[in-house]
Amino acid sequence: MPQDFSAEQIREALQLEPNQTCGFVRRTYKSALDIAPGGLPAPFAQGRPLGTALFFMLTPEAPVKLHRIMNDQLYHYYLGDPLELRLMYENGATERMVVGPDILSGQRVQFFIPGGTFHTARIAGERRWFLGGSTEWPGVDPARDVELGDPEKLAAEYPEAAEDIRAFPKPS
Repeated sequence: MPQDFSAEQIREALQLEPNQTCGFVRRTYKSALDIAPGGLPAPFAQGRPLGTALFFMLTPEAPVKLHRIMNDQLYHYYLGDPLELRLMYENGATERMVVGPDILSGQRVQFFIPGGTFHTARIAGERRWFLGGSTEWPGVDPARDVELGDPEKLAAEYPEAAEDIRAFPKPS
């Protein structure tokens, strides 16, 4: 694939649409198999698809906003700049990780985010866009599984990450 394409060309080719938390998104897979109500503990007790997957693209104008998804997710790097993640785990720990192509410098082409982890991200590079994917299990029901974060509340809960929490993109 040539390296002279734009973010807009990729968005159009992949039919990505604006999303409340992750820039531009298109769901690419939803399992035909469902986990029946009562088949999983809270917060999934009402049932969910077995798994879901999506493409997502970020730009400075369409960033990842501070949020958490109750489902486990695996981020994948595809094209563009690396993505710097800031994570706030339920156990009180925090982490900064870069999802990108330079695996010899410690970047990851895949990165696991446990369900219930607040996170946000920003582009770390010159092209000014990131194209990745996310697979989730059980499958995500956005209306029930996605929660925007309150930056000031999370800064108080995670003081070692407070500066980053305030500097990364804010929910609107």
